[in-house]
Amino acid sequence: MSQPGTDWWTLGVIFGMAVITVVTRSFFFISSRPWHLPRWAQRGLQYAPIAALAAVIVPELVMTQGHLIASWQDARVFGATAGVAFYVWRRGAGQAVLGTIVVGMAVYLPLRIGLGW
Repeated sequence: MSQPGTDWWTLGVIFGMAVITVVTRSFFFISSRPWHLPRWAQRGLQYAPIAALAAVIVPELVMTQGHLIASWQDARVFGATAGVAFYVWRRGAGQAVLGTIVVGMAVYLPLRIGLGW
């Protein structure tokens, strides 16, 4: 039987998580000596945003209900392909990211709404 209200276990977990958060976020400020990341770590951090973005987007593009898509009639695939093609074509030019989104959606929406893919 659970009792209404907050128990000690929950309070302990909240306090422990708060301590862990403070320690991990202030870890770099604890040392009085200045320190620098190694070159390999700096180089690796340059790829962190694109890796995080790919980790979010790629599963949404190639999976449905936890399984790989089995049909080529999927609007996501065509929208993503058009967006990537536009980005590669306009890479280095202005408005490449906005154009990628617009072109991808311009291909995705008619296929999704019009054909029901």
